[in-house]
Amino acid sequence: MPNGTTADSPSAAHIIADKIDREGPIALGDYMAIANNHYYASKDPLGEEGDFVTAPEISQMFGEIVGIWLVDLWLRKGSPSRCHYIELGPGRGTLASDALRSMAKFGCHPTVHFVETSPVLKAKQAELHPDAIWHDNIADLPDDGPLLIVANEFFDALPIEQFVSTANGWRRHLVARDRSKFIAVPSEETVEERIGSTTSGFPEGTILERSPVSVEMTGSLSNCIAKQGGTLLIIDYGYARPGTGSTLQAVKDHMPLSPFDSPGTSDLTAHVDFHTLANIARTRMLAVHGPAEQGQWLKSLGIDQRAETL
Repeated sequence: MPNGTTADSPSAAHIIADKIDREGPIALGDYMAIANNHYYASKDPLGEEGDFVTAPEISQMFGEIVGIWLVDLWLRKGSPSRCHYIELGPGRGTLASDALRSMAKFGCHPTVHFVETSPVLKAKQAELHPDAIWHDNIADLPDDGPLLIVANEFFDALPIEQFVSTANGWRRHLVARDRSKFIAVPSEETVEERIGSTTSGFPEGTILERSPVSVEMTGSLSNCIAKQGGTLLIIDYGYARPGTGSTLQAVKDHMPLSPFDSPGTSDLTAHVDFHTLANIARTRMLAVHGPAEQGQWLKSLGIDQRAETL
């Protein structure tokens, strides 16, 4: 998650270059974390004037349907009087506003908690949700009631690691400097122990991705849900089954560019490994549903009928 920056703060490119000069090539996950921390802390990336648009900013129906889905689960569990709406990376707070409005129509009024550290986006969220409670991370989420957790296009921005198959074994992708440019290079040492025992037989040049940060976060959230009750709704693009190849990408001004160009000025993302995240939840004895295509999910919850009403 991003930390606050000021106009006098060094650029992400400068921070990364300095780190490489001092330590040698750095892990791809470290590169991605530094770049995205700086990016989200320094600007509002949403909308036509930003770099990308998310579904909640296009239509109120998206957030309303999320709210209907959450309140249905709340009703099925007997309408507990104490529950908490948690959103990870809530953008401008638009989705929460639309979802909470739908939930209120059924008598569900949860406390509102946002996991966000960008001062720019916090200010936007506070305009819509002055009574919200902000958290820098998930460690201090409320522990006195069910958690209704929403993560819309959040997990895709968490750091990943990449591993490439070579003639001498699996190696970790690192980020190095080539004069003024950043480039991906394989590590000198092999790292078979980092990626498990099911990686034999892949042709040379195959890339596998892992996101230890996503795994740790999903485990922690699953523990909370197993103890307190609740749900975690992840809306993102990614794998239904583990895949191969690099999915790391960058977008700036609504256009794709190399992830290694101007870090900290573009949004770096990678596909979410839903298969692995689901298995983590299952180890906590939680029920898992999906993944389902977003359009199919929205239609099953009545977005067509809502569009006709509007």
